[in-house]
Amino acid sequence: MNLENKFTALQLAIINEQAAIYTCACPVHISMQITNLRKLFDYQQTCMDIPSESDTHLQVHQRIAEVTKLAHQLMENCLDEILDMEGWDKTRLEMPAGIRTRIEKT
Repeated sequence: MNLENKFTALQLAIINEQAAIYTCACPVHISMQITNLRKLFDYQQTCMDIPSESDTHLQVHQRIAEVTKLAHQLMENCLDEILDMEGWDKTRLEMPAGIRTRIEKT
């Protein structure tokens, strides 16, 4: 079982950087959840590779991986829709000037 990624790790990092520069945290929250879901999925894959005498062990980790895969797909679609709705440049993953509010440095 594999995750299909709409966004690369680098693209998620760029979105996170944009949110750090400008006061718009919603895309970064979605991006962080996608990253965490990928980690959870990878962890479940590792757990499924561990030999066990119990069928339950494998079933538990398969179920978690299946649900994680669905949640990952939903969150990636959500991020894609948010970027469209806000008018991000999806080639450069740059937040549109109209919603940028630079964080003031003190």
